[in-house]
Amino acid sequence: MFGATYIVAFILHQGIAALSVGSTARSFKAVSPGMLPPLGIIFGLFVAFTAAQVWSDSDHANAAVNREASALRSVVVLASSFPGEPEARLRTLVRSYIEETTSQEWPLMAESAATLTISPALNEALRTTLALAPGNPGQEIAQREITRWLEDAFEARRQRILVSSAQVNPTKWACLILQAFCALLAIAVVHSDNRMASAIALGSFATGVAASVLLILAHDRPFTGEIAVSPQPLLQVMPEARAGGGE
Repeated sequence: MFGATYIVAFILHQGIAALSVGSTARSFKAVSPGMLPPLGIIFGLFVAFTAAQVWSDSDHANAAVNREASALRSVVVLASSFPGEPEARLRTLVRSYIEETTSQEWPLMAESAATLTISPALNEALRTTLALAPGNPGQEIAQREITRWLEDAFEARRQRILVSSAQVNPTKWACLILQAFCALLAIAVVHSDNRMASAIALGSFATGVAASVLLILAHDRPFTGEIAVSPQPLLQVMPEARAGGGE
């Protein structure tokens, strides 16, 4: 990103310098430096709006994963209200769901290819819960709570998959890059009579452009890249979900 931006800035610097002769140079000098602040401000607004979107998507992704992990942990804890085969069954299904999610669904989300198809393990856990026969008021409450937490896990999974496809659309990228190019061009034209000043101004603004775009790219598509949202909160539930285990 930095290399591409510096190349564009260098081409503009050399091209404007080569054209700054005779009447063209006088035309360049007629361009008012007062146009630089508005161009910079508009570029800054584009960056702010775009960054706000990607950071919001990242926050929603983290919140969905944490909510899902919290719901599954609650299911595991409440499963102890049904000792024996029902508890072991629920723990096994939660563990299977986490294994399926982290090993299969996460790579698909990184490619924006995950779908909202119902998870077999989570669906079976809900059916198992609804089929339980409570023997006392405490188990009745536990059954209702387990059902509620499983539904919460369903919703958190839905939100997680939906946000995995969120990204900055091409129109926003085109406007952002075009605005950056216009600002670089204006800087080169305004400083066309002083090559050193032009190089410094172009280099400084190009660095800001590259840093801004890189920051947005790094956070775009929250489940992709080196700083992608991790399944670690779900994996932390695994030890608690082992059959016969607990906190």
